[in-house]
Amino acid sequence: MTQHDSTILWEPNEQWISQSNLKKFSEQIRFPLFPYERLHRWSIANTEAFWSAVWDFADIIGDKGESFFVPSNDGSMLGAKWFPEAKLNFAENLLRGEGKETAVFAAREDGTVTSYTFAELRGKVAKAQEGLRNLGVGSGDRVAGVVTNGIEALVALLATTSLGAVWTSCSPDFGSQGIVDRIGQVRPKLLIASLEYDYNGKHFDIRENISKVCEVLHDVSAIVTLTEDKEIVKDESQQLLSWDELCKNSATVPTFTRVPFDHPLYILYTSGTTGLPKAIVHSAGGTLLKHVKEHQLHCDLKQGDVLYWYTNTAWMMYPWLVTGLASQAAILLYDGAPLRKDKIGILWEIAEKVGVTHFGTSPKYLETLQRSDYSVGENHQLPQLRSLLACGSPLSAEQYDWVYEAIKKDLLLASISGGTEIIGCFVVGSPIHPVRRGEITCKALGMAVDVLDERGASVIRQKGDLVCTVPFPSMPLTFWGENGDERYHSSYFEKRPGIWTHGDFAEQTVEQSLIIYGRADTTLNPGGVRIGTAEIYRVLEQIPEIKDSIVFGIPNEGDEEIVLCVVVQDGKLSEELTSFIRRNIRKKASPRHVPRRIYTVQEIPYTVNGKKVEGAARSTVLGQQVKNKGSLSNPNSLVDYETLLERNFV
Repeated sequence: MTQHDSTILWEPNEQWISQSNLKKFSEQIRFPLFPYERLHRWSIANTEAFWSAVWDFADIIGDKGESFFVPSNDGSMLGAKWFPEAKLNFAENLLRGEGKETAVFAAREDGTVTSYTFAELRGKVAKAQEGLRNLGVGSGDRVAGVVTNGIEALVALLATTSLGAVWTSCSPDFGSQGIVDRIGQVRPKLLIASLEYDYNGKHFDIRENISKVCEVLHDVSAIVTLTEDKEIVKDESQQLLSWDELCKNSATVPTFTRVPFDHPLYILYTSGTTGLPKAIVHSAGGTLLKHVKEHQLHCDLKQGDVLYWYTNTAWMMYPWLVTGLASQAAILLYDGAPLRKDKIGILWEIAEKVGVTHFGTSPKYLETLQRSDYSVGENHQLPQLRSLLACGSPLSAEQYDWVYEAIKKDLLLASISGGTEIIGCFVVGSPIHPVRRGEITCKALGMAVDVLDERGASVIRQKGDLVCTVPFPSMPLTFWGENGDERYHSSYFEKRPGIWTHGDFAEQTVEQSLIIYGRADTTLNPGGVRIGTAEIYRVLEQIPEIKDSIVFGIPNEGDEEIVLCVVVQDGKLSEELTSFIRRNIRKKASPRHVPRRIYTVQEIPYTVNGKKVEGAARSTVLGQQVKNKGSLSNPNSLVDYETLLERNFV
């Protein structure tokens, strides 16, 4: 059993609670707001009524139908149908804002910002839609983007979905094989591509990569480039045109093809570091309903707010950000490095300029600011900022302290956790809860979240597997490709039939808040006791000499021993420092967390989306093949791990 300091760092005042969307929602359904746990139980016991109420509260545009939920024949999570009579269009719901109101701020790393009203955005989508239609794109076709996070990518996404077609995208910094491993699976009809981009003051030309991609994507009939200079190699049958040529038409008002609730909308990809990335198909209705519920009820996003998340176009937080338009909020798109080498506070400079109300980022970014002693609050005026959100990895307790010390004292800090697989969250923040140090505030409404031990019993103040036991609308439709349904089932329902086992190692507290300790497939198991890697990272983040680190386990005589690899400031790992590391881990985590082997390495392997890849490091150390290096931003970093066990450890 574990114990935690449940210190309250911030609490909403009465005005904050009374003006919250969550308060208005509780009045709409005529159910008490407090205690929240009772409201949450109602939302999963009456799942049909809850999601119907979300539709009404968010004023979803479309025909709702008379039936809202049809359970599966066997009563399990798989096979349930949501809003089977409904017809809607995703883009129509996102383009609903008042014409003169700002819809989008598009920023670059040089600090320049261009704004677009909802009327201007609708006009751009109309022209792109007509261009796609002229190229034969229709309902169910896949349109793939290898694009930066700019206005063209957003317009392409909205134009695609306005036609009932399916959007899928990769970031331009993927290698050609990484791109093919993803969008190649879904056989897109059209490819929209950036041929060059700027990042951290450097210019990157990716024409060669795009040419290699076009050579093998034989189903692509047309390629649209985001530059006039279209010098790429392609198949003779493939039409080639620029973005300006695509949009050169007289269309001014978009039309919207309404589709069933479970019509495919997005195809997203898992990291794919242990094999070919899973291509996850998400529905139009499920995505929309899941996002507006999280934005409006949990993030308290309102008309006129400005939502931002640092993301590329490959990560699930990109579509999550885009749906902010459905709440008639503006969204900030950023194309560039989060920490410009000559200006560490570039994101906050832009946030100050446009009046960001909800700032989303990663714990790694916050850690870098903290290590740099960069005080956001002293350097920037942020009167509009109400919420800071973080996901991608566990947010440590010390980072909670730092946010309130260095960014803003009156702030809703929301660590959130979910996944690409559900295109949303299991556990989230809330505008009516206190923020507790090191803990995720609450279970998301409509999500029957629990933590189960190996016996399948629900546990509190003990670590176990994060699960969900009741169907929800944003469950995947399938995995694209052969045996997609079977692969989907084996990924989430094989361990516990009928129960979604997500793969996170977690704990729920007596206050019903949650703590995530990392991915279950990277948990350590020395002496048969499961340990989350986040508990070790939390200690290491507080040691200034350590720039970065990665932890994994390797087999040893029927047991498992912990291996720690560190990048140190001066490149040297002294016995004094290793003793300090072990002593702190023993004191602040437990004796079981202490690594037996500590090595220095040049780099830590990361995915393109900025996540540490413990599995790839471990596989390389053990001489096993890393099947999809295309998902890594720095695949050459693994060379250092190939001979790790031959070196002396400290």
